[in-house]
Amino acid sequence: MAMAFVSAFAATGVTQVVMGGIQIFITEDTGWEQTTISLAVTGGTWLSGLFAPFLGRLADRYGPRWLMAVGLIAAGTSFLWLGGVDIIWQFFAAYILGRAVSNPALVGVVPRTAAVNFFRRRRNMVLALMSTYRPVGGAINIQIISFIAIHQGWRAAYRYWGILSFILVLPLILIMRRRPEDIGMLPDGDSPVEAARTGALARGSITRGSRTGRWSDVEFSWTAKEAWRTSSYWLIGATAVMGTIAAGTTGYSLVPYLYEEAGLSKTQAVGVLSFGTFLAITNLGWGYLADLITPRRCLVICLTGTAGMLVFLMWVDSLAMAMAFALVWGIFSGSVGSLEQMVLAQYYGRASYGTIVGVLNPFQTFGLGVGPALATIFQQTVGDYVIFYSILLTVHLAGALFIFLARQPARPPRPSPDAAVSTS
Repeated sequence: MAMAFVSAFAATGVTQVVMGGIQIFITEDTGWEQTTISLAVTGGTWLSGLFAPFLGRLADRYGPRWLMAVGLIAAGTSFLWLGGVDIIWQFFAAYILGRAVSNPALVGVVPRTAAVNFFRRRRNMVLALMSTYRPVGGAINIQIISFIAIHQGWRAAYRYWGILSFILVLPLILIMRRRPEDIGMLPDGDSPVEAARTGALARGSITRGSRTGRWSDVEFSWTAKEAWRTSSYWLIGATAVMGTIAAGTTGYSLVPYLYEEAGLSKTQAVGVLSFGTFLAITNLGWGYLADLITPRRCLVICLTGTAGMLVFLMWVDSLAMAMAFALVWGIFSGSVGSLEQMVLAQYYGRASYGTIVGVLNPFQTFGLGVGPALATIFQQTVGDYVIFYSILLTVHLAGALFIFLARQPARPPRPSPDAAVSTS
């Protein structure tokens, strides 16, 4: 998990939230339009979604080690290239390369597949922890890149990130593994020797009250095709798209809105975004709550709560109010992606998790990619943020409705092993 964090930290240099926070430095230095920057962000995000199903399937089959190494190499190449760009097409090519490969390989489907493989009882907490890597890393990166941009230029910051990415390749190859069985363990660190001693692992029975017994209830895993046939799968996907569009668009538009409409300085606006983004660390609390009331119910709470905070945002006119917004918005909005991953793992198991999640990624990243373009175009054509955030409020509520309807599906019928033996 530590290796996954440092890899994700490096990759957040090309995430949408970081680009949203530092875009002012790039446009002021180069004279490029915000619309131009947003198109590069959208292109990289959409392409990362197209790569995700392919990488998810490879993660199920081969594990994360080499896929994440390729992601770090792509990110490092992208950062070094960004550190020397002067022409807009070079910026597009460098950013899209890094975003398209590093997002699924270092932040999204590949490391999350590894987490689902290594944990079961603690799965919700681990997925919650991993969901903090991108926003926490992004919040730190916004501040670091902004600081370096002020003193040395934004290109210098990206050159440093390129060096860091290449340094991390070798440790990742040495540390990462595919599944706990590869190192003689079971999920959650359980010992297969102890599990075999109870005889419960083979029978799939439950022996409560012991460490081994909690694992001995063998997890049922759906195939990808079985999952795709359920309405709940597509309702979860619709929730992911709605939540991603609303959260991504809000985050990308926040700094310009606070600077132009709420009267904050650039430094204050960037600080508010960093604070709200960093609060995704509270996902650990959502992981604990998900074990108590289910991830699905937590998602309903988060989406409706985030919708309510958009109403508050329309009244923000001071730094204190902006920080109050960031406090609550960060707690609610930062948990949507991790809770969605928890629901999918709870409903469909681990055997085909990478493939199951990967197929939804193009839809989700389409929504994420819409955010920058939508925010910038709306700002330049309509210019009314009240209408803009009212639309996003409605999108949040639609996502809450979809996940409310996504009940856990019944297991698909399969012939039992005993039946197969008797017929033979």
